[in-house]
Amino acid sequence: MDILISGASVAGPALALCLQRYGHDVTVIEKAPALRGGGYAVDFRGSVHLQTLERMGLRAAIEARATHMGEIAIVDGAGERLAGLPSAVFSGDLEVLRGDLAEVLYAATSRRVRYRFGDQITAISQDEHGVDVTFAGGPPQRFDLVVGCDGVHSAVRRLVFGDDPAHKKPLGVYGGIFTMPGTLGLHRSGVMYNEPGRAVTVMSPHGGNQIVSMSVYEPGLEFDYRDVAQQRRIVAERFAGVGWRVPELLEAMERAEDFWFDSTTQIHLDRWSQGRVVLLGDAGFAGGPGGNGTGLAVVGAHVLAGELDRARGDHRVAFRRYEELMRPYVATCQKQSGGSPDFLVPTTWKKIGQRNRFFRMMRYLPVAPRLIKHFATKTATAFELPAYDLPALV
Repeated sequence: MDILISGASVAGPALALCLQRYGHDVTVIEKAPALRGGGYAVDFRGSVHLQTLERMGLRAAIEARATHMGEIAIVDGAGERLAGLPSAVFSGDLEVLRGDLAEVLYAATSRRVRYRFGDQITAISQDEHGVDVTFAGGPPQRFDLVVGCDGVHSAVRRLVFGDDPAHKKPLGVYGGIFTMPGTLGLHRSGVMYNEPGRAVTVMSPHGGNQIVSMSVYEPGLEFDYRDVAQQRRIVAERFAGVGWRVPELLEAMERAEDFWFDSTTQIHLDRWSQGRVVLLGDAGFAGGPGGNGTGLAVVGAHVLAGELDRARGDHRVAFRRYEELMRPYVATCQKQSGGSPDFLVPTTWKKIGQRNRFFRMMRYLPVAPRLIKHFATKTATAFELPAYDLPALV
């Protein structure tokens, strides 16, 4: 089939990799002018994620880019260590920078998949036999299927499923992420500082530059996701007067060219497909922090492509099976993510202290490594991966 995928971050290229190996003709369209590098760290955890990467022929290439992060130290305003977050909590079994993962996926697909950067879908209409797509640049085209892999703010979802606010469930946490020169002397390690409703995490996965995350808990905060200047002001205003080395980080934020800001939002839809259009990854079921979003995207890509192959191209059967298989898994991951604000951005000094004491005590328990491993992977492994006959990567 001739299949159009919207979005060239993770879910889109992962699906393109599987689809082209089954013999489909795949085009990936991305509104950014080029592949997006850098960004925050994403992880894979547990046997389901790792087995999927293995089957897709990606594991070795991703492991070569792994961060190998150690623990994240929780500090007070003077920089004194209060507790530590084990790497399994934040980094899972295999962590990589989002930009590095995108490069691995692009390298694995670019020879056989057409990429159209700097363009986007503006209209979609479909009938029983195909989908007509209008683009911001270039003539309209007709495809057999269209897949929206274009994130929480998905244009495909808006155009086909509507822009119902009920589709989005904000978790109340808003965060900015940017890169700056290394000033804390970190190497494959990180530091976290909290004040009520505020969290700052600085990590240096490969040494050198630091990745800074500044998050605030403020349910109902309104912003324009396209207005970067407004987003910088929001971070600057919410962190004005916060201690530790936050003033230094705010200065670096103003100069950062890769600043990114968004809300932590889950996506809930009654259906992930309409006719010949289907959603994958954050566009259809964003989990939020701790919701295994990257793992869900890659596993979902493997399942969607596999079901299309099993159904011999009958998209109605394939889309139905894709949802039947993935929905319980997604629901489990979204449920876990719902409790993430209390862990990431505790709203009182008492809650901050309780979290810190928990991790301080854990290190002295003989069973701590097994417990941490269990809790870090229990939702990620709550899925039985079907044995699809995915052709070898050549």
